[in-house]
Formats: sequence, C-alpha cells, structure tokens
Amino acid sequence: MAESRERSAKLNSLKEPVLKKLCDVLDRTPGKGWRRLGEIVAGERRFKVGPDDMEMCSLKVLQPDGSPSHMLLRLMGERGCTCGHLMDYLHVLGNTEALHCLKAPALQIIIQPQSVSLLCGHNLRLSCHAVGQSPVQYQWFKSKEEVPKGSSPELTISGIHVKDGGFYICRVNCGDSFQFSQWAQVDVLNVSTSCGQNWQSLDGRLKVAVQPCPQQLLVGATLQLECGVVGRPIPHYQWHRDGAPVPDATRRKLTIPNATQDHQGRYRCEIISGGERTWTNEVEVVIAPRTLVQISGAMECSEDDVYAIGGGSTDFLLNRIPEQLYATDKVALLIGNLAYQNHPQLKAPMVDVYDLTNVLRQLDFKVVSLLDLTESEMRNAVHQFLQLLHKGVYGLLYYAGHGYENYGNSFMVPVDAPNPYCSANCLCVQSILKLMQEKETGLNVFLLDMCRKRNFHDDSAHNVILRVTANIVFGYATCQDAEAFELSSSSFTNGVFVKFLKKRLLEDEKITVVLDRVAEDMGQFDATRGKQALEIRSSLSERRSLTDPMLPGAPDRLHSQQWAKAHELPDCMYLDFECGTQIKLGFAAEFSNVLVMYTHIVRKPLDFLRCEAHVTDFPQELDVEPKEMNKSIPEDTGIYLLSGSLPQHCLYTRLCSLQKLKDELVFTVCLRGTTAAMDPDDSVYWSESVNIGKPLIARLDLHEVMRPDSCLLTCPVPHSANPEIYEPEEVGACGSSIPIEASDDIHELQTAFINSLQLQHP
Repeated sequence: MAESRERSAKLNSLKEPVLKKLCDVLDRTPGKGWRRLGEIVAGERRFKVGPDDMEMCSLKVLQPDGSPSHMLLRLMGERGCTCGHLMDYLHVLGNTEALHCLKAPALQIIIQPQSVSLLCGHNLRLSCHAVGQSPVQYQWFKSKEEVPKGSSPELTISGIHVKDGGFYICRVNCGDSFQFSQWAQVDVLNVSTSCGQNWQSLDGRLKVAVQPCPQQLLVGATLQLECGVVGRPIPHYQWHRDGAPVPDATRRKLTIPNATQDHQGRYRCEIISGGERTWTNEVEVVIAPRTLVQISGAMECSEDDVYAIGGGSTDFLLNRIPEQLYATDKVALLIGNLAYQNHPQLKAPMVDVYDLTNVLRQLDFKVVSLLDLTESEMRNAVHQFLQLLHKGVYGLLYYAGHGYENYGNSFMVPVDAPNPYCSANCLCVQSILKLMQEKETGLNVFLLDMCRKRNFHDDSAHNVILRVTANIVFGYATCQDAEAFELSSSSFTNGVFVKFLKKRLLEDEKITVVLDRVAEDMGQFDATRGKQALEIRSSLSERRSLTDPMLPGAPDRLHSQQWAKAHELPDCMYLDFECGTQIKLGFAAEFSNVLVMYTHIVRKPLDFLRCEAHVTDFPQELDVEPKEMNKSIPEDTGIYLLSGSLPQHCLYTRLCSLQKLKDELVFTVCLRGTTAAMDPDDSVYWSESVNIGKPLIARLDLHEVMRPDSCLLTCPVPHSANPEIYEPEEVGACGSSIPIEASDDIHELQTAFINSLQLQHP
C-alpha cells in the first residue's frame, strides 16, 4: 500500500477525509463504482457480501446525505476487510481514480499550528509538521510578511511583545508541491494594563489573566475595557452591562467611541474556553457630563479638566483624572545566592529569582537574573546595573541569600565569602543605594531578602549618608536584628517574602501600597508570625507604580539594549551529518547565567536502530559535570523550573555560571548510531564543532578582574587582599536556620513548621 498506510490496516481505520473522497468517486462512477465493487467482493465470498447487503446499500440513495459506497465499505470493514484487500479489488475494478484516493499525497501537513493566547513576556511556540516524498521546507509568515529566521517546523519567539500578536501561517514546500497551513491567531495579553490580575491555578481551571479596570470618563470620550485569559484555544468573549449582553461585544477588548451617559453602568465579561466558563470582575463605568465649574465665583475651569457632579454653583472639583506617570526605561537586576562555598546551602533564592523574573518581564522590565555570584562578579554586575540608571528610569534591584546588618548598614554575602565573613568580603547595601539616588531616576526599588542579624566578627562602623530624594523605596524581607526564613523541604518553592510578593507585584497600585499589602499578607501567615515581618522605607512622593507605561519615544540607550540581550537565547540550529541524520540543537534560558541545551533527532537513516546526539567538550571554566549531561529526564540534570516547558524526547544539558565564560562558547555535538547490520554493542560516531558566541550574561564580561571603581562603589572600606582570618565559632541563625517548608496548603504543614522553628531557634 502507499507509504503512509499499512496494507494490513483495517478498512474502518480510514480517516474521514480519505473515506469521503473515495465514496464520492465510487458513487458517481457508472460501471466502475460501488455496485461493481460489491459484485467482485461477493464473487470471492471472503467477506460474505450478499444480495441483501447490496439492496441495503442501494436504499441509501433515498436519504439526503446517503452513500451506497459508504455503507458497502462499512460492511466490508466490519467483516475484516483491510486496506490492502480494497486496493486489490480496485485494481480488478480498474478504477484508478479510486486507487489514487488511497495513495499518500506528495505533501501532507500532519500537525497544524494552533491559535493561542499568552502573556506578554512569555515564549511563543507554534508548530507545523509535514511529511512528503522528498525533503520538506518551511517558511512562516505573519500576515503577508515573512518571519525572520522562520524556516523551521517550530516557530519560537522568546519574550513575546504585544506587537508580535496577529495571524501566523506556514508555507510548506516539497519539490514542486506546496501547501499552506491553517491560520493561527496569537493574542498577547499586556497585564500591565490590568486590574487585579490572577491567572495562576493549582487545579488547572480557567483563570482570568487580565481583568477590566473601572472607568471614569467625560461624555464624548472613548470607553475602553479589556480582559483576557491565556491558553489554547483562544477563548470566546461576551461583554455584559448591568446583567444584559452588550450587542456585538464579542472581543477581548470592548471599545465604545463617543460614549454617552447611556453607556455607564456595571460591566463584566463572560469567557468560554475549552468547555469551561468563567466571568471577569464586575467594574463600574461612570460617564459624567461636560460642565463648566465655577470656583469661588471668580474663575472658570475648562470642562476637559474637571467633572462637575450636579453642576450649577458647585465649588469643588471632584474626580479629577490623575496625571499619567511614565518610565523612560525599566531595568532590573535579580541576584540569588544559594551554592555557598563556606556557609549553609540555600534553596529558595533560585525559585524566588525565577518567579520574580517572569513577573517583572510582564511589566516590561529588562531583567537580568543571576545565580551564585562571587564577590567580584557581584560588584561587576551591580556596576553594570548602575550604568543603566538615568533620569526617569525605573530601576529594581533584588537580592536573596545570606546577609547581615551592623550599625544600620546592611551587607550582601557573595558565595565565595570566607567563614566568618566581614564587610571587606561583602557588598554594602547603603553604598549602592546612595549611588542609585544620585541617578535622578523616576523610581528606585531595592528589595533585600536576607537576614539582618548582627555580625559579631565585623566591628567596622560605616557612615554612609543618604541624600534626601523623592524616588526611593527600600524593602527588607525582615526587621532589624531578625531573620529572613527560607522555607525548606525536599522540593523547591518560594521563601516567605516572595511567596506573597509575586501575588501582588502586578497590581496597578503605588509600589508602597503593594508592599504594604504584602506586609499584611505576611502578617497573616501563622508559621512565621512574630518571627519575620516586612519593613518598608520610602521617600516616594508620587504615585509611582511598577505598572506605569513606558514613555512613548523614550531614548533607546545602547547600554540598556545590551542589558536586555543578556537574556536573549541563541537561535535553534539544525545540524546535518554525512550519514543522513539531522539533529535539532535547541536552547532555553533558566536564568541569565544558566543555559539549557537539548538535542533532538529530526531525521535518521532507515537502517539505524539507535541514534543519539550528545553535547560535550565545554570550556573548563564552566565546570560541567559529565555525569549530569545529556540526560533524557530534565530533572536529572538539575533542570527543575523549566522541565514542564521543554520539548519532549530530547537529551538535556544544563550549563551554569555563564558569567565565568571568557571566550565564545565552543563545544562538540557527537552523534552515535547503531545500524541493523552491526552488533548491538557497537556504534559509529560522527562529531561536529559548534560555536554559539557569547550566550546570555556572558556578553557582559562579568568574569573580568574586579574593577577598582565598582569595588569602591559597593564597599566603603579598603578591600583587603588578605583579610584577617578568625577562628570559626558557632554560626548565627542567619547562616544555619532553615525551617521546614510550607506548601500552598498552609494548614496542612503549619504545626510541623512551627515546631521546627522552635527547635532550631531556642
């Protein structure tokens, strides 16, 4: 039979499009149609097609959509007829057109791209796979424009933006034949415009990602409401006002130009996706008349500037629309230290940094997320970050790891700090904060998720004087002389601070209001109540929010773009070996200094029984453990956070500490194959050298020797090449206390958690 179908396949296994086309041919071909086919089958008596069966088939013509051929083929299939038997009968029948229906086409798309709705900042993946009688080529289009580098079966866009939304289609070529896939709509949700977002779901049920916001408008203005959910397929929407459906309001965005007072009311949207139904929050829309307002009988304000509720002699301005605040740029540096060389290991910083990275990218921040930095690497990273801060920029710096506080100054501890450590080995928070203040930024947010216990090995007293500014928000995960607890268990989850912070950070509120709510949430957490409380310091005089939009036409600074590229992935590669095997080499970024590689066999020779592609020969500074490379299960390589989003049936390798990479990343892809003619224990090998340049954070050269200026900027005391060595004493609570982790079900583990705290903190 044809290549795409075994002769032994049951006749009833024919796909509906093929069956319909075959029946159409047999129904309309006199002399070579279904009746003659039935006679041939009855003559062999193999499948027992008798006169009664033929009469039953002929009666089908009396039905509007009836098909005698369909009935005959169904009877033959029920009695054991295979596709191979049918082809033999059609040969005898001499119906070449019917035979052609069973043959595989020269080109067939077997996987169509599916429409999807996803959040801004997430990764888009569209798939289109085809089979043909010769090599297949692909080209993706967005509307009528070719997608750059869109010549593979999978179209991947990392960190998708709103502008990437639209309709996509793939053209598939095979020799002289070509086909277009079905259209796939990509809807990108901008959560920075949302109110009260909540899309995380533990039970997999439908959750609203973008909630509509209340509106206060003047008559004649444009009413705009927006909502959305993520997933496949794209959901159906129906807006309602005061409980009744709004006519023709079946899109995610509801826009009513020239709104009147008849349009005010309470709005919400019904969303249906995959058989599930949910509703957005109900929001109130107030549309006030345009009226001149007299103030003290002496001055009139423009009707565009105020709302006059009631009109006449009103002496007050009500519901004034606040001025929109903008950021000229948004940059963030997130550092999580957990693999300490001389101090207790931590777990939560990895998950905390990962989750905050995803949230901040949804707010249009250019984020660099780094794990396990040495002292010089931390200083160089902070130095690079400080260079990005200019007038109007929103800057956010987050640190999770060991730390301490002496005489009002806080210190972040690098992973290579000696035991015990002192200020000469650490980064002074107040020194960094002082430099952030001097940049005239629109907003500075510094979040410290570390202990603030006294370090008795450090007697130095620093005097860092901070200027009076109006743009600083300083958040400690715990109070002075207290511990920041890491929730510890066999799994990886957040620390106490980020557990609640990530649920609030997208709220369209002043950042201090958001942190106040986080503090209240932490105060309700029984497991650490009285042991850890958020402390907030702020000199913010404006309603600055992390959700504030970017200023249109803001300067595109080259250094800022380089910072953003420190999390851009290398392009996927297809390697062709002389044996005829094609390998896909793909990449994913777990952090800005942690790269995940995976290899997948796209095509292999028919005589290969086994075929595997390994990556090897990495630079020594990456210190990759060979036993943890090229694993078929991502978790076996230490890939826990990305495992659910990686493609299946691959071999995975995790490369850490990319900041140590001095030169371009060159490695070897080794192909091992075993043919049917070989002994099962023997293999044939091919190899190819691959150069992917400097991926991710390696582009910033943080490995360089500690820059003198960055050292002085982050540490107010002379840096000693040979710091005094103290005899080790008992490590304080900030270095060793790691309570049992609480799951999302707080009540289930609350008792064990509190008992652990009592045992470890006498």
